Amino acid sequence: MRTIHGIDVHGVDVDAETRCAHYDTERDVIAIRFPCCDEYYPCFRCHDAVAEHPRETWPEDERDTEAVLCGVCGAELTIAEYLDSGSQCPDCDAEFNPACANHYELYFDG
Repeated sequence: MRTIHGIDVHGVDVDAETRCAHYDTERDVIAIRFPCCDEYYPCFRCHDAVAEHPRETWPEDERDTEAVLCGVCGAELTIAEYLDSGSQCPDCDAEFNPACANHYELYFDG
């Protein structure tokens, strides 16, 4: 576990901007809070490796929930803000990895 901008982020080899052992490019700078445990993880693989329970996805009707952490500035984005961000933090303009969209179904229903 590592504290980033005052928020605990769990995972494997998490760096100061939420990169992890599984995803560590310059743009891998978000963590997602999982609804099953209310804890932030950089990715689904980190959750699977560290959490002692099965992961759950966010229901579509909870898109207004703050569940995405920008590892660059510490902004907590709602799921809707993140999904509509164009792979860029709306607060600090840091670029997010657009390939994360390939895994949305592992985090978000709908």
